[in-house]
Amino acid sequence: MPPHVWFCVSAVFHYLGPAFAVLLFAQVGVLGMAWLRIATAALIFAPLTRPWRVFARADRAQRLLLLAFGACLAVMNCSFYLALDRLPISLVAAIEFVGTIGVALVGLRSPRNFAALAVAVIGTLLLIDVKWSSDPAGLFWAFLNGALFVGYIVIGHRIAQTGIGIAGLGTAMAVAFLIVLPIGFGEALPAFSSPQLLIAAIGVGVCSSVIPYICDQFAMVRLPRASFALMLSLLPLTATLIGVIVLRQVPSVSDCTGIALVIAGVAMHRPGAV
Repeated sequence: MPPHVWFCVSAVFHYLGPAFAVLLFAQVGVLGMAWLRIATAALIFAPLTRPWRVFARADRAQRLLLLAFGACLAVMNCSFYLALDRLPISLVAAIEFVGTIGVALVGLRSPRNFAALAVAVIGTLLLIDVKWSSDPAGLFWAFLNGALFVGYIVIGHRIAQTGIGIAGLGTAMAVAFLIVLPIGFGEALPAFSSPQLLIAAIGVGVCSSVIPYICDQFAMVRLPRASFALMLSLLPLTATLIGVIVLRQVPSVSDCTGIALVIAGVAMHRPGAV
């Protein structure tokens, strides 16, 4: 399939997972939910990618890349949920998108692409309706998540270009699981005594860290890094659509204008070489 199709699938699931995860914070805690999300993904990837073999066969540079990717995934997921627990998702999304603008700017090479980025950014700002908060701890976690999201794009793109792709993702997820293992296990324990809660948590893990990350790898291997970063401006669009379908939240005129501008910006962009 074209890389844009893989990206659109990832964009849909990017917000489905967090929408369900927030509902589970009261039962398993914030870090417990992060632990369950990463554990689910690691256990699903393990028999498919055999991370121990991938790591053993990798050279020194690849091993460092895999370790860095795993650490990034672990801390990014934890900080994302810690931010969501204290701040509106619109503000967390706004801060997350700020870093991707910088990634997109690095790879832009034409006035057309600069114009495309400007249009997409304006549309995104209309959609997310940024509201600052007086919660310094929440802002800290949100900015940390935004910085690590840039790391996810940069390191994930390098993983995709090395050819180890999904196998590398599975290995990095195993590393992430080892990092969070002692952090959120205590909060996650209630899920193991409630089958319904455990199934819900597994569903969040699949929606948040399996389907979108796999689709991202398929998209990254065929898209330049700047193009992938620019297409991330579609995430507020998918969040709005999920809000309409799942939460019955009808978008305002401003939201519809933002959606139109984001689509126009992405349509205007012309990717360069991978």
